[in-house]
This record gives sequence, C-alpha cells and structure tokens, in this order.
Amino acid sequence: MNTDRTRIIHGRSLADWIAEFPPIADLVAARETAWFNPAVAPAAEALGDVGLGLVDVRDAEARLRRFAPLLARLFPELAATGGIIESDLVAAPAFAAALAAEAGTAPAARILIKKDSHLPVSGSIKARGGFYEVLKRAETLAEAAGLIGPDGDTTPLAEPAARDLFARHAIAVGSTGNLGLSIGLMGARLGFRTTVHMSADARAWKKAKLRAAGVAVVEHAADYGAAVAQGRAEAAADPSCHFVDDEHSQDLFLGYAVAALRLAPQLAALGIAVDGEHPLFVHLPCGVGGGPGGVAFGLKLVYGDAVHCLFAEPTASPAMLLGVLTDRHDAVAVQDFGLSNLTAADGLAVGRPSGFVGRALRRLVDGYFTVADRRLFRLLALLKRTEGLELEPSAIAGAPGPAWIAATPAYRARMALTPDRLARATHILWATGGSMVPPDEMAGYLTAGEEALRADGL
Repeated sequence: MNTDRTRIIHGRSLADWIAEFPPIADLVAARETAWFNPAVAPAAEALGDVGLGLVDVRDAEARLRRFAPLLARLFPELAATGGIIESDLVAAPAFAAALAAEAGTAPAARILIKKDSHLPVSGSIKARGGFYEVLKRAETLAEAAGLIGPDGDTTPLAEPAARDLFARHAIAVGSTGNLGLSIGLMGARLGFRTTVHMSADARAWKKAKLRAAGVAVVEHAADYGAAVAQGRAEAAADPSCHFVDDEHSQDLFLGYAVAALRLAPQLAALGIAVDGEHPLFVHLPCGVGGGPGGVAFGLKLVYGDAVHCLFAEPTASPAMLLGVLTDRHDAVAVQDFGLSNLTAADGLAVGRPSGFVGRALRRLVDGYFTVADRRLFRLLALLKRTEGLELEPSAIAGAPGPAWIAATPAYRARMALTPDRLARATHILWATGGSMVPPDEMAGYLTAGEEALRADGL
C-alpha cells in the first residue's frame, strides 16, 4: 500500500486522482469503504447497455435443462435433482441479529443466504456459468459431428464416440480457483483435454482436486491476471483449444444469469414479494466481475427497479469499484494504486476488473463496498456460531452490505428507500463457495475468526 500523494499513476499524481475521485483515498489506505453509484438509471433504460436480453438468458436456461439428463448420468451427485444445478435459499435470522449487533443498527427486515456455496460438483457460484460454457462448446462440436440431433437428447455425449471427439479438442481457463474447478471438472468428465492456469493465491486443495480429476494444472507465481494472460496466449496458439475468458465471455455471463430465473420461484415459495414496495437487496462478492455481473443482470431483467445489487470486494483488491468509479474499467488495476491484491479471499483476488461487465452494468449496480480480511474471518465465525453454516472467506464478503445501506442516508434518499419500504425489504447474501473446503483448512478459518471475535470482546 502506497499512500504517497505525489505518486504518479497513469500520468497523474495520486493527489489528482483523489481530488477527482475522493473514495480513492480510502481505497489506497486499505480502509473499508462504500461507494454508491450516482449513475444508476432505471432498468428499462440501462439494460440496453448490456447488449443481451431476457431471450438470451432463457435460451441459456433451456440449454442447461436440455443437458440435465446428461449431467445426471455423468455426476451421481446430480441424480437427486435430475441434473439441475441449483442451490437452496435459506433464512438466517440469527446471523441477521448478530450482524446488526456488530454494526450497532436495527436488524435488517429479512436476511436470506443463497447457498451457491453448496452447489453440487464444484461448490461455488461458478458452477452454472462454467458448466454452461463447456456444455455449449460440447454441443457445438457434437452437432457438427452428427453425434446429437434436433430431438434435444444430449445423453449420447456420455458415449465413447463423444469422448473420442472431445479428446481431439482442448479447453483452457485462467482462475483463482473456483472457475477453474467448474471448467476443469466438467471439461475432464466429458473427455476434453483440459488445462487450468492457476494464480499464486489459488488454494492447494483446489489444485489437487483438479489433478485428481485428470486436469492439467499450470501454477503461476503471479496473480490472476498473469494466469489468464498465459492461458489466453497458449489457447491462441492451438486451433483446437477453446479458451474460457471470465473477463469477456458472454456465455459464462449468461450461464450465471440463469440463477435469477431460478431465484424467482424460490422467493415465491417463501411467500416473499419483490416489487416497488417490497425491495430486494442482493449482496454479491466480486472478483473479476463475471459471476456477480451475470447474476445482477439476470435479476434486473426479472425484477427491474425493485432489485438493488451491491458488489463486495476485499480491501486489497477493489478492482471493480476502482474501475467503475473512475470509468477506466480494465484500463486500471489495483496495483497501479499501490494495493497488493493479496487477500485471504482467494476467489476475489483480482487486480484488474472485467471491462465488459464494468461497462455493461455501469448503470445497473447500486453500489460497491470493501471488506478487510479480518472482518471476513469474524463474519465466518459469526455465521458458524449462529447458523452452523461454513463458508470460505470470499463467500461471506457481501454480509456487511445491509449495514452500509443503513449508514448511508444520501443513498437511501436518492433511491426513495423510505423507512417503511426498508422495513418490508429482503436482503440476500450470495454465498459463493465453501462446502468443498477441506476440514483442516476450514478449521483454520474458523479459529482465526473466533480469535478475532474474542479480541473484540465477543
């Protein structure tokens, strides 16, 4: 962290950057902060920025349903759902009370947790998007080879002829861990030659799980950006290789957006209304931006102005916040401003954001906030104490969101979030990973969190 205001960044002093964009002062000092986006526009207007629509998301959802019988055949853990990859939505009243006590505010009206942390096979938000892109690639190749026809039956892709076809093709991806798991496990199970370029912060157990599945794992001493660059370069040199690009892929983005279509019936089953008088706030951990961006896009398509999305990032890696705040998007990186990009939230350790997501959702995401690692560990321990739920550090990053809303009257006034409307609101914390963390590593996370809580007298 370098807070020297004479430091030159892209031809300007840090002091000049701060003068134009005051939140940068907190960002470079690695202080927890929130910025609520003044450019947010009505969904009917801003959704046009994305270049995709509801028909595209429905097409993606239909493709996933078409592949469900194949997935149930390939992965025994999907048999119970018939191959549908979806997570539970659960109430967390005790955790909500603990969050309010910690923040010194009244409890949020209702807090739910979306347990993408417990999605089958790969255990993270990346499952829908990652699986979707690999399946779409497989479908394209299989149709060209005459292995599947217009009847929509995808189960022939589990047969030897399909494996022989896919073995002549490769898939590559760069990842901090969770996207690599999704792409790697699906690609290898179908028979693709699959390579995952892992950044230095990727957890050892994720690399081991991939290698055990027959995936080639290439380790990089640098961060996510370097892993992606190397993967992209190698794929470009191999005509048989399809590179999964979390920064720019519309297929990944649409796969993630499917979550919104499936959330709607879950909320309805709980008797929860979402409309102008019953707002929905969704708090999403953010790395490069593809996962939360796709989910937020889908939610805006479904709920319009009744839903408000906030992105959470580590204090060491506020890449999306920095990109959107300055309107430079992927032209700036956290390292440019002296931040380390080193965080226990390995899934969010991204120095440069997706320019596609930042620009596409520039007027759709209400706000961005940062979370220190120490708070992440505290939150993990609080969640375990109150709800018995175990997550990895990156997955709990959205939990401070309700408190930031309560602490920002200017935002509430601008969005006409009156006390009555907030009292009828629902908050969803999107839990992005954790169920596959090895027990000894999870114990370490929880010990660190309990130590932090005890040090604070809790």
